[in-house]
This record gives sequence, structure tokens and C-alpha cells, in this order.
Amino acid sequence: MKIITGTINGQTVAGWVEGDAVVICATGPAASSAVLALIAGGDAARAGWAAKGGPRVPLSEVRLMAPIPDPRRDIFCVGKNYYAHAAEFHKSGFDSSANEQVPSAPIIFTKATTSVIGPGDTVRASIDPTATVDYEGELAVVIGKRALGVSKAQAMDHVFGYVIVNDVTSRELQKRHNQWVIGKGCDTFCPMGPWIATADEVGDPTALELTTHINGVLRQQATISDLIFDIPTLIETLSQTITLLPGDIIATGTPVGVGIGFTPPIYLRSGDAMRVAITGLGALENPVG
Repeated sequence: MKIITGTINGQTVAGWVEGDAVVICATGPAASSAVLALIAGGDAARAGWAAKGGPRVPLSEVRLMAPIPDPRRDIFCVGKNYYAHAAEFHKSGFDSSANEQVPSAPIIFTKATTSVIGPGDTVRASIDPTATVDYEGELAVVIGKRALGVSKAQAMDHVFGYVIVNDVTSRELQKRHNQWVIGKGCDTFCPMGPWIATADEVGDPTALELTTHINGVLRQQATISDLIFDIPTLIETLSQTITLLPGDIIATGTPVGVGIGFTPPIYLRSGDAMRVAITGLGALENPVG
């Protein structure tokens, strides 16, 4: 299943994609939280959606939002989780996180819920007074079942699905504050979408390929198998001390090719177009304003 939230003629809807159409399963005010309710409801709720057979509308008529427009809490994120990106970031002069080039344990930070926007929404680079906005295409994991003290062997049983995230970052604010929350949690700095693909539809996530294009130019290309800390390790690490809840989102890190990897750095500017694509998860496109 490919789960979406969106609007049709200004009315919020939620449902799932089937070919070039969307099967509408919720409408009105409740639709903005329908995907969270679906995830929390488990297999029974998902089976109900599949059997519901609501009205069908062309996908082209739906203005897609982030599939979870209002996450229940901040987005969990992982820093320096591809070897080549860890090297480029460490050498950039902006890495205030640690002395290690390759982290010995996952680096975890969060992005505010108010940073979340959907496909086609504008990333407000102008909100960054330092004009050092960068892109980071990432695969994100959506938790499906409450998890505390989960082992790596059990971890994938707690995954509902996967979604594309762009971990937009102010590099100077990230460096200036010696932590990453302020530089990465700015309003509009977490584009997400176009849909959540359920775990059964995706299959083996390590086989997925991620690409990022800026103004049509390929900047990032990697397979998820290149992660330093894989998805089971990330879930195990977080759940050792934090209860993960249905609908929680974990962005797994970005590969090499970000703007600060260039000499001089190539930052985003108003009018730029970003496109992050992952196999089977569609493409997340956002303009910069």
C-alpha cells in the first residue's frame, strides 16, 4: 500500500494509491490524522482500509501533503550515517558533533514537527539569516508498533513503512550552536512524501536506491545498503531508552554529495528546485524560496 494525505478542492483527504488513482478512505477534518490512526490501529485498521473501497479519484487531482502532516512528536534523525558523507562532512569545517570522522555509535538528533511540509511546498531558505541552506535526501522509517527494548532481531517487526525526507539544514546555524536541532529544525526544513509505502510493498529496504537532483543536476546517489548503522541497529539503539510510538519517524541519514561537500560550498538559493527519489517511494519535489 502507498498511503497518502492530501487535499481535493481544499478538502483534506486520506487514502491509498492504486495505479493512477487514489482510493479515498477519510475526508474532512479527521483526514489530517487518519494516517496516524491507521498506523496505530495495526493490521485490522489497514485491512479495513483495503476493504473499504471508497471513492476513487485521479491521483493528478489530489494535492499531496506530507503523509503525516502533523507528527505526534519530533522527527528522529541520524547524522553521518554513510561513510563517504561522514568524510565530506568531517572535512567541511562544519562538523561540531564529534572528533570522530566515522561515528562509533549512531548520532541522533530531532527535527521539530513544525518543520514538516509536503510535496510541492516551498522550503523557506530566507528564514535562515546566514544564507547557508543545504539539502539532504534521506530514507525515513515509519514505526508501526510500540517499541521499548527491542533487539535488532525484532526491530523490523516494528516497521510500518518508509517515506522520503529531505533533511534541509542551515550549515552555519548547525555549526554555531554546537548541536544540530536549531540548524535542522527550522520551519519548512523537513519536506516529506509523497507517500508512505508499507513494509510489505517495499520488501528489502537495503536494496533501495536514493538520488537527489538540484535544478536537474544529480548530486546524490546511493543504495540504502551503504548505511553505517542499518535500520535494525537504529531501532534497537533508540528503543533502549526511548519508547518508540506508532507513527514515529526515523530519518536514516544522507549520502555523499551535499552542498558543503563542494569547494566552495554550493548552498540553496531562492528559485532552486530539489528532487529526492527512492525506488518505489516516488519522488519528493520542493522549490526553494
